[in-house]
Amino acid sequence: MFEFPNININRIAIKLNAKAERMVKKGHPWIFDQSIIKQSPGGKAGDLAIVFDEKKNKFLAVGLYDPYSPIRVKLLQFHLKAEIGKDWFKDKITQAYRKRESLLETDTNSYRLLFGENDSFPGMIVDVYDHVLVLKLYSTVWLPYLNEIVPILHEVSGTECGVMRMSRNVMSQVDLGALTDGMVIYGSLKTEEVLFKEHGIFFHANVVHGHKTGFFLDHRANRKLVGEMSMGKEVLDVFSYAGGFSVHALVGGAAKVTSLDISKQALHLASANVSLNQDRIIGIHECIAQDAFEALQEMKKQGRKFDLVIIDPPSFAKSAKEILSAITSYRRLAKLGIGLTNNNGRLLLASCSSRIGSEEFFETNESVLRNEGSKFKLQMKTFHDVDHPIGFEQGKYLKAGYYWI
Repeated sequence: MFEFPNININRIAIKLNAKAERMVKKGHPWIFDQSIIKQSPGGKAGDLAIVFDEKKNKFLAVGLYDPYSPIRVKLLQFHLKAEIGKDWFKDKITQAYRKRESLLETDTNSYRLLFGENDSFPGMIVDVYDHVLVLKLYSTVWLPYLNEIVPILHEVSGTECGVMRMSRNVMSQVDLGALTDGMVIYGSLKTEEVLFKEHGIFFHANVVHGHKTGFFLDHRANRKLVGEMSMGKEVLDVFSYAGGFSVHALVGGAAKVTSLDISKQALHLASANVSLNQDRIIGIHECIAQDAFEALQEMKKQGRKFDLVIIDPPSFAKSAKEILSAITSYRRLAKLGIGLTNNNGRLLLASCSSRIGSEEFFETNESVLRNEGSKFKLQMKTFHDVDHPIGFEQGKYLKAGYYWI
């Protein structure tokens, strides 16, 4: 087990303006820097910030202080006092694992064990791929606590190996010493490419150099649905990345699947994941490395049509100023998608932009479909899978609509 640096923790007393205080009383996990009206001296990453009622001086919440972020305090515990330490961490991690047990009863050995704020660990993501656990830090607030947290993650998950991943912000903010991105923190990693199962279908995750923790687990339930509706179909998977939807469609009996992504490296991963399941596939897999908007426009001009079109773009609105342009992009994709979908076909439109609400997203799609003169039926809306629970409003980001054309 890697020995993390010992970092002393201080306590800071904090009081907030009236608006922020009301939000804390409702259980919101973020305190922004401009909301703080009184603070005792000091404050380094990971210090315990105790929030008190401004008028009555009563305890409201406790969290971790982050001097590098506009979200100055990331709250952990509300209303009831608690000692933030080994016992508290074990209780929360065990609770999180129990929420995922129903998923692990399926033919699946990959899951998100900790989903940031939604599991009381803001700024931390923990994913498991078979026997390997990947801990990704998005905030330095957790560095003083890793010697207590990592052994608990090891014990609760039952994994043989742990890998540490860190965001660019974390790596640039403090001196991490011997701690490096992609390092093994317990056990032994035989290969960067870890084989795992998702509802009986095999995939690889590169846990050392792959994007995020190595794979996108959040669309698991949607990928399963796509596989179930793909028998004999010609399928287009737009923004395919490592081919999650493509592989499920092919294993589900698709006659042909076209994976479209701007990244040749991503398409190489998609092809490799198809190969892992080749003994169960009879259809054809085609890859197109091109900008999605350009490629879809060209396909439309060529008169190409598909029985199932899946459009799952990356987040278009990472900040508030990008919301309008994101809506424009979603409208363009819906218009292009409907033009490529066969009569009696299916169009799946998805979004992972948390700043775009689900109601706005679905109404955007449906207004485009109506304006295009299409007859359609919304078959279903889907949201987060069981290992991506929602604990607060801003924790919602994933939504998908299945349209029967």
